[in-house]
Amino acid sequence: MSLTARSEIVTQPQGDPVTLEILKNALESLADEMALIILRSAYSPIVRDSMDYSTAICDHKGRIIAQGLTNPIHLGSFPRIMQALTERFGSTIAEGDGFLVNDPYDAGGMHLPDIFFIRPIHLDGVLVGFTSALVHHTDIGGMAPGSMALNAEELFQEGLRIPIVRLYEAGRENRAVFDLLKANSRMPEEVMGDLRAQISACDTVGRSLKGLAAKHGAAFPALIEELHDYSERLVRQRIENMPDGVVTGEDFIDGLGADGAPIRFAVAITVSGSEIGFDWSGTSDQVAGAINCPITTTWSLAYAALRTVLGPGIPNCEGYMRPVTMTAPLGSIVNPRPYAACAARGVIAYRMLDTCFSAFGKLMPGLVPAGGEGGPTAVTFSGYHAGTHARWLVTDGILGSWGARAAHDGVEGISNPGANLSNQPIELMEARLPLRIREYGYAANSGGAGRTRGGAAMIRSYVIESEDAAMTLRSDRRRYLPLPIEDGMPGSPSLTILEHADGRRALLATMKMGEQPLKRGDVVVHIAAGGAGYGDPLERPVETVLRDIEDGHIDNAFARDVYGVVLDASGLVDVDATGLQRRELAEMERQQRIALQQGHFLEAMNATELLKIGN
Repeated sequence: MSLTARSEIVTQPQGDPVTLEILKNALESLADEMALIILRSAYSPIVRDSMDYSTAICDHKGRIIAQGLTNPIHLGSFPRIMQALTERFGSTIAEGDGFLVNDPYDAGGMHLPDIFFIRPIHLDGVLVGFTSALVHHTDIGGMAPGSMALNAEELFQEGLRIPIVRLYEAGRENRAVFDLLKANSRMPEEVMGDLRAQISACDTVGRSLKGLAAKHGAAFPALIEELHDYSERLVRQRIENMPDGVVTGEDFIDGLGADGAPIRFAVAITVSGSEIGFDWSGTSDQVAGAINCPITTTWSLAYAALRTVLGPGIPNCEGYMRPVTMTAPLGSIVNPRPYAACAARGVIAYRMLDTCFSAFGKLMPGLVPAGGEGGPTAVTFSGYHAGTHARWLVTDGILGSWGARAAHDGVEGISNPGANLSNQPIELMEARLPLRIREYGYAANSGGAGRTRGGAAMIRSYVIESEDAAMTLRSDRRRYLPLPIEDGMPGSPSLTILEHADGRRALLATMKMGEQPLKRGDVVVHIAAGGAGYGDPLERPVETVLRDIEDGHIDNAFARDVYGVVLDASGLVDVDATGLQRRELAEMERQQRIALQQGHFLEAMNATELLKIGN
């Protein structure tokens, strides 16, 4: 690898920088306002509580000019949806129109549950922009409740596929499209409620966007062009400050089912002058399951990774994307052929982000964290309320445990950098569903050891309180653990344990193929992967290890066998024994030290025998 550094170049907006900055902030505020409207008016917990949605404002050409503070893995979706919309409808787009779409192959969507609503905004009969909102809808049909069956092999098994259609035409509601969507959902009230929230957000902010365009008058289009150009100049300037060269990253996911083949991710990131390219050649082929990742998501993760390492302050508009190129072989899992199943593609998206961070860590050491939990676990429970034919359904995302950073321990309880999601409140879940949460917190001995420690794994246990229920599960990071940096230890493996009401216990596959039937009294215990460590654990200050013990992150045995910190019978540090223990650990084989760490985690989770038997 050859890397050559360059000096910083200062870039300023052309024209009036004050006006441009005010406009940029106004647009970003409007996109955030859309997000808040949806948050406060959505019906479903996956939107209202987990925040799995995004908002965007586009210019009159359909180019993104602002995105709300929502989900980063949606970054690349709006430009492709808008390109498909403007190419198909062009000059026929009229005031009062409203468009609906979710197709991930023919229209640039993400996966079928992610439905876009797009409203064109006109001022005095002239198109000035678009407001758009993407929402992950609770259920849009398909093989399994929640529309994310991992055993689906083609898109047609996953639910209702919507090409770009007019939901409104010149202000008139197309009732047939509403009825079609409602008829194809197991949870029609939630879907209709969330869709109305999308429409309200787009319409409310559309009026503000119209006012903003009127305020700037004839100068508005030119200001928007300068915003794109300014964003491009800033991105190019920051890329030029990176060293030229090629860096690579590699990572894996466990594969489908109990014994699925591992899936490899390989990226080569090339920095050349003011441009950057992502090449996924060498990544595994698409699979016969629902984790294939359409190219829109692959673009999104490249933007999200780049935005993370370039830092804040760059307008989030399409100019940001001009210096970026992508190579993703057709037929690979990051660019599957139509119409491969893709409903659970989120796990692929987060692994792509990890792989990019692995490469960027070589380009800019100390900037990116060690491997985290690998993205949110998605678990869907469903059944029928007692004595009725009313269905209940919830998709819960379990997150988050970041890897350690160069100078700080991993973040805990906060979403993976690529997600920006939120854990659902257990009180609301218990109030509306026949579920009870037995435990929700951090798993002991789970954060990968290091000079700085990986974030502790999240643990959540669900008690089934309906006579019959079913579950689908998408998780990862059991065989291929979160990757450490500079002699740190990997994070702990993810575990999903089914405790039957009769006392039997079973370890479920990370990506369960098909639904898992459940009965009253069954308990599903999910422990996400712990974040990986950064630096040698034997360099972690003794007082910091003591604080970890006091906080319940580790026990005394873990402190002794992993960090080399020995306590006497009174709980005080035995200085001589600690020095000896650290010297002995330093001479031990690395794999033996990793095994000691993982053994203490499995013992704390009462899962030692389960993991031997299960996977």
